[in-house]
Amino acid sequence: MTETAGEDSSAPDLEASTRRYYETGDVDAFYDAVWGGEDIHIGLYAHEREAIADASRRTVRHVADQVLDLLGPDAAVLDLGSGYGGSSRALAERFGCRVMALDLSEEHNRRHRAANAGRGLDGLIEVVSGSLNRLPYEAHRFDVVWSLEVLCHVADREGALREAVRVLRPGGALVFSDIMAAEDASARDLRPALSRLGVQSLATPSYYRDRLAALGLKADFEDRTEDLATHYARLHEEVRHRSGELRGVISPAYVEGLLANLPLWADITRRGLLRWGIFHARRADGV
Repeated sequence: MTETAGEDSSAPDLEASTRRYYETGDVDAFYDAVWGGEDIHIGLYAHEREAIADASRRTVRHVADQVLDLLGPDAAVLDLGSGYGGSSRALAERFGCRVMALDLSEEHNRRHRAANAGRGLDGLIEVVSGSLNRLPYEAHRFDVVWSLEVLCHVADREGALREAVRVLRPGGALVFSDIMAAEDASARDLRPALSRLGVQSLATPSYYRDRLAALGLKADFEDRTEDLATHYARLHEEVRHRSGELRGVISPAYVEGLLANLPLWADITRRGLLRWGIFHARRADGV
């Protein structure tokens, strides 16, 4: 399968579903208690027992290292699907760059702004509500467009990539990670795991390679699927071992759902049905 595994929902329906998922109290409590509350993406693991929050922070550092030549006090970065703002704050603190952070969720954005103010970063980070398919920016504005595990929630991924490239300056970089289907994965095999997130389909690595090439970008893909397997194993282990404690801050029904769903993710990853990794794509100078 060279494009997506599963059936696409319409863009407005999927945006509404994503917003509902991420704006529930149980989801926030889960990310706070288990994921660390700063970053909500897959981690790069130094070892299989590493803390999830530490591995997630390593992902941000590693992705930033791919575009070091473009980052600095004069750089403009667009963080697509910025979530609680972990990437935006890490980039602003490390490089002093200006970050525009865009997310669908008003609750995410409220928390993001509050955390920025508490760390004295609200002068460097502007948080806005919006869709990846309708970016409120002029062409050629950003040195780096950044996104971590957001495109899997987007119905019109090709449109989102086109918008990301539109706002990218000549010589700029699009860097993103995503959860993807293996090229030969079937929708039936993936559907039980995807159901918790309200996601109907996943792109494949070849889908992104082809679309980026069609948009005129030279792209490299770093396959880190082994970290995806470790990540879901760690999430399941944390929820299982701390289930009693978690039921005090998360509804028991949601905890039970996690205990049922997370092993499905670990299983389909072990079976080679998922891929995860980092794309680093450059726009040619003068284009």
